[in-house]
Amino acid sequence: MKIKFNPDLDFQADAIASIVDLFEGQETCQTNFTVGAMDATPQLSLGISENSPGIGNYLKLLNEDILANIGKVQLRNGLKPSTALGDLNFTVEMETGTGKTYVYLRSIFELNRKYGFTKFIVVVPSVAIKEGVKKSLEMTEEHFKGLFDNVRFDYFVYDSQKLGQVRNFATSDCIQIMVINIDAFRRSFADPSKESKANIIHRPNDRMTGAKPIEFIQATNPIVIIDEPQSVDTTKKSTEALASLNPLCTFRYSATHQDKHHQVFRLDSVDAYERKLVKQIEVAGVTVADSHNNAYVRLLSVDNRNGISARIEYDAIRKGQIKREQKKVKTGVDLVELSGGRDVYDGYIIEEIYCAEGQEYISFTGTETVVRLGQTIGEVDDDEYKRLQIRKTIDEHLDKELRLRPKGIKVLSLFFIDRVANYRAYDADGNPVKGKYALMFEEEYAKAIKKPKYSTLFEDVDLKTAADGVHNGYFAQDKKKDASGNARLKESKGGGTTADDEGAYHLIMRDKEKLLSFDSKLKFIFSHSALREGWDNPNVFQICTLNETSSVMKKRQEIGRGLRICVDQEGERVYGFEVNTLTVMANESYEEFARKLQKEIEEDTGIRFGLVEQHLFANIPVQDANGAQQPLGVETSKKVWEHLKKEGYVDNRGKVTDKLRRALNDDSLELPNEVAEQAGQIAALLNKVAGSLNVKNAEERTKVSLNKERFLGEDFKALWDRIKYKTTFQVSFDTEALIETCADEIKKSPVVTKARFVYRKSKTEISRGGIGMGEAFQQTYSYDAEHMRPPDIVSFLQNETNLTRRSIVEILRRSGRLGDFKRNPNKFIEQVSEIIKSQMRLFIVDGIKYHRIGDDAFYGQELFKDQELFGYLSKNMVKTEKSVYDHVVYDSDVERKFAERLDQSGDVKVFAKLPDWFKIETPLGTYNPDWAVLVEREDVERLFFIVETKGSLLTDALRPTEQGKIDCGKAHFKALGTNVGFAVANSYDSFEGTFDAH
Repeated sequence: MKIKFNPDLDFQADAIASIVDLFEGQETCQTNFTVGAMDATPQLSLGISENSPGIGNYLKLLNEDILANIGKVQLRNGLKPSTALGDLNFTVEMETGTGKTYVYLRSIFELNRKYGFTKFIVVVPSVAIKEGVKKSLEMTEEHFKGLFDNVRFDYFVYDSQKLGQVRNFATSDCIQIMVINIDAFRRSFADPSKESKANIIHRPNDRMTGAKPIEFIQATNPIVIIDEPQSVDTTKKSTEALASLNPLCTFRYSATHQDKHHQVFRLDSVDAYERKLVKQIEVAGVTVADSHNNAYVRLLSVDNRNGISARIEYDAIRKGQIKREQKKVKTGVDLVELSGGRDVYDGYIIEEIYCAEGQEYISFTGTETVVRLGQTIGEVDDDEYKRLQIRKTIDEHLDKELRLRPKGIKVLSLFFIDRVANYRAYDADGNPVKGKYALMFEEEYAKAIKKPKYSTLFEDVDLKTAADGVHNGYFAQDKKKDASGNARLKESKGGGTTADDEGAYHLIMRDKEKLLSFDSKLKFIFSHSALREGWDNPNVFQICTLNETSSVMKKRQEIGRGLRICVDQEGERVYGFEVNTLTVMANESYEEFARKLQKEIEEDTGIRFGLVEQHLFANIPVQDANGAQQPLGVETSKKVWEHLKKEGYVDNRGKVTDKLRRALNDDSLELPNEVAEQAGQIAALLNKVAGSLNVKNAEERTKVSLNKERFLGEDFKALWDRIKYKTTFQVSFDTEALIETCADEIKKSPVVTKARFVYRKSKTEISRGGIGMGEAFQQTYSYDAEHMRPPDIVSFLQNETNLTRRSIVEILRRSGRLGDFKRNPNKFIEQVSEIIKSQMRLFIVDGIKYHRIGDDAFYGQELFKDQELFGYLSKNMVKTEKSVYDHVVYDSDVERKFAERLDQSGDVKVFAKLPDWFKIETPLGTYNPDWAVLVEREDVERLFFIVETKGSLLTDALRPTEQGKIDCGKAHFKALGTNVGFAVANSYDSFEGTFDAH
């Protein structure tokens, strides 16, 4: 089974375009340099060589052109504008699980196709991420060759024992991708001759004709991509090492940047959740109630900075009731006094607080009890607590398996442990034996599968041996063998970054696709908590951390292993929160987990929940006097921000106040008149900022049931009979009209000015003391097309638009602008391409015709019975009486308010939030309308409606693809011939206004 990659995801396309557009105006260009023959003195001077030329990247844009391009991209993406260029360092922020590796790999091919760049280096911080990138290249190789006309490319993981790969990297004329760990070239600058793998790349080598491998790399001016820069560029040595690559430019990809540089794209955790690009999170946990009979103590932390102290949790009696408290304590504290006189603490006087890292504990004078960091005494037995966690994880797993296996989705669960011996140990003879967690799992699994509700999952399974093969561990491996000749498992002590861990990562990544298949029995994965980053699996639906001591794993690292959208047996992604829910078996309360997770996101990403930035509204689209779409702009955004501050909606720092939350809740937000048409979009952005992280409580998770009275009633049957039929469509448009329109738009487009290019040259200063780069020499020239062979404009536009050569030639001829092509070919091609594609989108939708297939092609009403819906009572569901379900699960505040008003309206007889299986085919992808509504008024006959709810009613506020799908939906229902109205509404009031028109 192979995971398939969707090349048409809009957010990934936006991220890629944000990179490619930084070099707008650059023509295809490479630089050559001489690589000496194997028997000659190496030459790495810039220039042309007819013998053994090296090929590198070359940039001809002026600094001001690059800065202008950066500004355009940032404005488009709603980011704070850069005011000065500085180094060519760019930041791309993408939430874990949204495909950042795919994005930067595809960007490589797009940069090559458009500008001819060929040399790329991916720098990673650890063996985990190195294995992940290598696996991604293997998985996407066929995909990219299909997308880019079988373009030639090579990729390899740098190995200091295979320096021939470095020479090939420099001399090959096809795309070259080198993956390298920062430690492989972060040399000892204090002692460059020191024997180490990191210094090999910096030392002369006979296999490189006496040259240093790094010199071959430097001469190519590689484009450097840093995966997880917050872990790569962390020291002065790291910064020097990255500079030693002599990069043309550097792109940094992560969800948690420390230094944003020129930020050109952002898809943060909030965006990812709101757009359902990752799994939603629900938090489950095992808690103990009314267990205050013993001396309860939990060691939360120790501190030796200002005297030795500890923070503990204990039970105290307050006003006749026992309450759990936390307090900072020092040696000599008597817990009897601290607890208000509870005699269960008799003898519990703190004797010692030990702060050595990894061995933290407290002890008491009157008892032999020792409490380690993160450990609890006086509650349930710790092993029993772990058993309960395992049991509930198994239950969650099997519940999801019941729902998802019929959809072709395999469910996986992940257990993090901190001691390998708890899962796999060895006896005196070297024979492997099951650790306590493995035994607990098998015992609990055997009990769970006997429950009648899971019988359909185990119809052909021998329950006595059902646990065999369903669980396994991925750990670091020792060179020693066990009694059976297999590698022994061992502890991971390097935080997942050492060579010892490489084998574990290799196994995990090798089995990534295998685990997704029903052919593999393995469903429950045990892994070391040290292996906390750089790997994941899209079908991990449960994560449980079983630690004997306090976990050092961050919440974001923990959930990151399972955030990615799941795949089915065909390798296709399956979207929607109704399928993609990640259950985290937490060691603390839901509220505590959510608090810590939000704090981590704020610390890691710079997001400040409840903080309105001055440029927040800059990229909201508006129409100018000529009907063209332009962004609202930074200055107008600042004016809106000043208004919000003046009205008390935000404070001086931009922090949201309760007044704004109330105004958003009751639709009373006041905005300046000049942005009245954008009020809906501004309010939508403010709703996002004013909200908090959408983490769900597993205890509130509720199944939505059919309202049988409404579902079986004549009203809903009448409504369904009007909308249930399927259609087919044909696309036709007037080619002559398209040609004429495109030609006219090109005529009116801005004048294309002459291009300029900049020539940069820098001498490489090579000595035994190290490698440095001298001051750059720079000259600027006007580009004259007569001195170059112009690109094939017709073939390029044909590939971009799929129009015939005849049509393209006619468009260009009628436009009368071919003089611009001579002046600046690439700029002209880019401009023309965008105009043609924009007009084609309009023509396709305008020229579409739907036809009802017949009376036998329809969505059966009984499909509602098969739909399993879940929601969260205080988060995303509202109780209803007139819906076909007893609750409506909503995706936005607009939908919530709309559902409430539908239910309260005396005119509405019945309504339904249309399920995701109700799809209409369009040339832009499938379309799923929001609502079906039956209205009955005394003065008019019954009215049947399909309603699309949006935050804004303005067409320009919607993405072209989104608006196109809505237009197709209107055409579909019109073709049914059943007199169904179609309305786009941002509230019930705006929907009610369509009654009379219908």
